[in-house]
Amino acid sequence: MSQDGGCYTWIWTCFFEYSTPKILLIRSRKVGAINRFIQAVIIGYVIGYVCVLKKGYQETDTVLSSVTTKVKGIALTNTTAMGLRVWDVADYVIPPQEESSFFVMTNMIITPGQNQSHCPEVSETTSAGVQTGRCVNYSASAKTCEVLAWCPLEEDVDPPEPPILAAAENFTVLIKNHIRYPKFNFSRRNILPHINSTYLTNCVFSRTTDPDCPIFRLRDIVSEAQEDFQDMAVNGGVMGIQIRWDCDLDMPESWCVPKYTFRRLDNKDPENTVAPGYSFRFAKYYSDGEVETRTLIKAFGIRFDVMVFGKAGKFNIVPMLLNVGAGLALMGLVTVVCDWIVLTFMKKKNIYKEQKYSYVDDFELVSGPYLLKAQCLCIIFVN
Repeated sequence: MSQDGGCYTWIWTCFFEYSTPKILLIRSRKVGAINRFIQAVIIGYVIGYVCVLKKGYQETDTVLSSVTTKVKGIALTNTTAMGLRVWDVADYVIPPQEESSFFVMTNMIITPGQNQSHCPEVSETTSAGVQTGRCVNYSASAKTCEVLAWCPLEEDVDPPEPPILAAAENFTVLIKNHIRYPKFNFSRRNILPHINSTYLTNCVFSRTTDPDCPIFRLRDIVSEAQEDFQDMAVNGGVMGIQIRWDCDLDMPESWCVPKYTFRRLDNKDPENTVAPGYSFRFAKYYSDGEVETRTLIKAFGIRFDVMVFGKAGKFNIVPMLLNVGAGLALMGLVTVVCDWIVLTFMKKKNIYKEQKYSYVDDFELVSGPYLLKAQCLCIIFVN
């Protein structure tokens, strides 16, 4: 019964207790130096990293973007299947327009004169038609299943090397990129205000001489990614054109300019050469008398994906106050760290404990046995 009464008394007493900070001034060079050092680190973090480097005083917005492309270039080829032929943009850009990307054919396997008929399969592992159930002569020494398909079937051979459209390395592409930051009602495009028609007709992108030119030579794009165009053109591949718009809208508008980087996106692993490159098939149809005929083309080439990234920032009082307030809150760590050092490692730690904790009951100062019931009080350290 007495134990229950003591517990209720203690709870009742604690309910009516009130804690207030107590200032204990400790003159110590060691603790004072640690105190000022931690304060300097926090202030440097808030000013240098949060405000200056990360621009914590700015409100930010992400970019909205649209991309269109226009490829130009002429190539001349002379092959057994197609003879002497001139290739223009309508022949090698397939399809004519894509969303934020374009494909340039650089190599091909051509199967001319195909029509719907019966013929022997080229391979038993892959079928290009519907099997009829008959076994027919494929050659003088081999027989395969007969199929109803577009005959003659495409030969399973490696793509030509060097590539047929090796001249594609000199083709150029005009990339038109329009961006907008809706939060700030700010719009911009990569054809900058100082670029006129005369300059645009003659310029080609170069990091040293023409870094603002939006016309790129395909060979230069691949070279910037540390790749060889002629090697890549044999089996094809995927290239990434990255346009980054990082704009500080507190500065002049002319400072907001795009930065271009290039990299290869498809996996080029010398230890894994299964299904390398990038390829697909398409056909060109025509009528030979009353028979529908086609030329099948297995196209190898490079697909260029244009990717736009960006972030804009502009001064706003709200994020600035939030970041400064968070930095000031970190200043509370100074007292916690120095308090722990004083009460744990200092030679006079017992004296500090007696001075730090006190308990007042009925306006009488009490110390010693009541130390465990008191609250931790604020300490100011001076050198």
